[in-house]
Amino acid sequence: MYELKTKETDVSVIEFIESVDHPKKREDAYRLLDIFTEVSGHEAKMWGPSIIGFGRYHYKYQTGHEGDAPLVGYSPRKAKISLYFAPGDEREQLLQQFGKHTTGKACVYINKLDDVDEDILKALIQQTIDFVQKTYPDA
Repeated sequence: MYELKTKETDVSVIEFIESVDHPKKREDAYRLLDIFTEVSGHEAKMWGPSIIGFGRYHYKYQTGHEGDAPLVGYSPRKAKISLYFAPGDEREQLLQQFGKHTTGKACVYINKLDDVDEDILKALIQQTIDFVQKTYPDA
């Protein structure tokens, strides 16, 4: 049976952020910690070895695959900062005003916080929480 790799852990979020090599990326990671905590209202938890997540929800797909995931999160990776947001039309509209970024299916990648609009970032976090709570009412 498939086992999820990304699970909530007891690793310290602060210790993880302190382990980020690049000083500017570490500074951005702390700022993101403040923003995500403020908007989500949830305490930060480590998910897997490198994702800082906020809140949690349980999902179950039609295929029967199910698991738990953070409502929203981010990861200060070596190359870029990964922001984990729900997909959808509203996200795409917000991203048009977000600033310098690239996207994947559920990830938005930025080089640094100075490249993006923090108000739009807060809107993306809230939009994701609203989307997940609507899609998974027990979230």
